[in-house]
Amino acid sequence: MAAFTKTPLPINPGKGLGFLALGASLHEILTRLKAQPHLYPRIDVAYSSSQPLVNPIALALAHNGIRLRFDGPDQRLRLIEVLDFGGWPLTYKNVDLVKSLEDKEADSLSRANARVSGPAFRQVYHKLFGPTFAGEYLKPTQESPSTYGTYVLSYPGVAFSFPLRDSAWSEGADFVALLSTSAALNAKSLSIFVGSSWMDARQDLYTRPCVHPRSLAVGGRGREGTPDEVEFVKICGYGRIEILRRSSPPFHIVLGETTTQDLVAELGPPDAIYRKNDRRLSIHKTRSKSIERAPYATLPPQLDGLSDTDRSSVTTASDESDIDDTMTATSAATSSTECFYNYFHHGFDVFVSCPAGLSPGIVPSDSVEVRMPLPPSTDRLVATKILLHANVPGSYPFNRYRRSRWFLDPEQIWTDNAPLSSETPFTAISSTLRDVWTGTYISEEQATSLQRPMVLNRGWGDSPGSSCELLGGWEESGDAPKRQTGNCTSESTSSLGNTELYGFPGLLFEVLKNDTVSCLTVY
Repeated sequence: MAAFTKTPLPINPGKGLGFLALGASLHEILTRLKAQPHLYPRIDVAYSSSQPLVNPIALALAHNGIRLRFDGPDQRLRLIEVLDFGGWPLTYKNVDLVKSLEDKEADSLSRANARVSGPAFRQVYHKLFGPTFAGEYLKPTQESPSTYGTYVLSYPGVAFSFPLRDSAWSEGADFVALLSTSAALNAKSLSIFVGSSWMDARQDLYTRPCVHPRSLAVGGRGREGTPDEVEFVKICGYGRIEILRRSSPPFHIVLGETTTQDLVAELGPPDAIYRKNDRRLSIHKTRSKSIERAPYATLPPQLDGLSDTDRSSVTTASDESDIDDTMTATSAATSSTECFYNYFHHGFDVFVSCPAGLSPGIVPSDSVEVRMPLPPSTDRLVATKILLHANVPGSYPFNRYRRSRWFLDPEQIWTDNAPLSSETPFTAISSTLRDVWTGTYISEEQATSLQRPMVLNRGWGDSPGSSCELLGGWEESGDAPKRQTGNCTSESTSSLGNTELYGFPGLLFEVLKNDTVSCLTVY
């Protein structure tokens, strides 16, 4: 397909490029790109294998000449770069940024060998964007020896980079006159960001608060009644979960009490309902009853969050036949109503079932007011578990959910630096929680025994909605960013290795080999 037969993408300084909106979530953008493989045939994802939730994530559309940069903790689009002006037609106020070539076939052939040059300085400064303040000149580096440096011409929310002969540059030179001569070449790249200029924006590009929403439906003129975005999930203990939203008041989920009607009214209808009964771990629940426990450890911390509901829609399709044939009639009737409400756009699942026992607290405190559990009922479905997904690049369920950010109530768990959160390495989380619960175990041996990890393999079988074509292996060593393309086969999932499950009362952590929490189950 010729480059200029595609619908042009309008440049919106400080806002985005076409549907690529600044502030949008990685999940939202990547899902839309993958839905149009004929337009975006190649997608490269680059991320840090050791700190995927700290360092930025880069998403390159090599065929389209576009690169997108997301911050690590929140996974929101911070920078849009156009590196090849022949990859897609661009417009500004309905005017073409680069003139269409007459011979489309010749254009397609030329793009196979070289990039299409961008707009000239006169086109940008005199015809499209108008005058602006002096920009910044970057001299050639020793790592990239060249006779040309780079002059960055900035406008609010957008900037152009022009190659400029280094010998022609001098401090105090008239940049308009200089860039209008043959010493300057056509623009080699375009950047779209939030800020008054590129010099201003780059100071806190990945950390400044986003003014635009994560969801394209919320940011654009989506359907009326679109649910408000979830910003953070605060875990308070004893089944209390506070959902902090973008503009609406907080919504409290109380496990064992919040009904399906409450969920739909506050969070909107689920994106999917997953009916799944996986009882492979129930044998451990029976075993745990024989373990002598201290008063605050009456619930098996490692297994109670899983038992017969292993991992919602992330489980494999081959598990469908694992229901025990000896299940009683009552148990079977209950199982038929149990399901997961999958909120992919919020980043979590809610397990809905009949009311169970009281959820434990995240700290052993007698001072916390404990609510009484409701009596069991077979005709009343309530939220009993919530699974918060981290959307870690390289993990098996990558891009099935938007990233969900959470933190443990700092009024209950104190740390020297910051609250325990979705960005905290698990070794720090485990060390803090173990210190908090030290006095509740009979012995150090019991504490060690009950906190042993359980290995979970994510790579067996095919899973619905798999995004394996974007995944990389955690087995590789080193801190260099991993680059994954859309050409991987399903066998690539075998290199991901296993994850490990660690339990504390009311909390179950699924941990990757790089010490990152991939999923937190609150029960």
